[in-house]
Amino acid sequence: MGETETVQAEVMMSFLVSEELSFRIPVELRYELGDPYAVRLTFHLPGDAPVTWAFGRELLIDGVGRPCGDGDVRVEPTDSLMLDEALIRLQVGGDQALFRVGIPPLLAFLDRTDKLVPLGQERALADFEAHLDETLDRILAEAQSAG
Repeated sequence: MGETETVQAEVMMSFLVSEELSFRIPVELRYELGDPYAVRLTFHLPGDAPVTWAFGRELLIDGVGRPCGDGDVRVEPTDSLMLDEALIRLQVGGDQALFRVGIPPLLAFLDRTDKLVPLGQERALADFEAHLDETLDRILAEAQSAG
């Protein structure tokens, strides 16, 4: 994949273990043209193998402004007036992990993904990819039958 087809960034997040205990951890954000609806976050937890979660891009965009998400992934601003930090809550079975992230670096990353694939254009892109595959298959099939 070319550089122009991927947007990547690393942001520091606070992994909130309890009220008193938190770790600063690097989290890699990754967005790929081949999967236009999703943003992947890879959490580098202390003493653990990195864990990657896929988030809906729209969930991240909406979640910095208001509480969003249901099920395993929730995103919400810590303060709806300041909008300086957001909480990301991941549910794993009975356990949950809570992360606090600065909104500005998140928005900077999302802005770059928007330049690659404007929000709302994902479907056109997905259709285009499928259409391209079909066309290539047809061309290859015709070439084989001609030979």
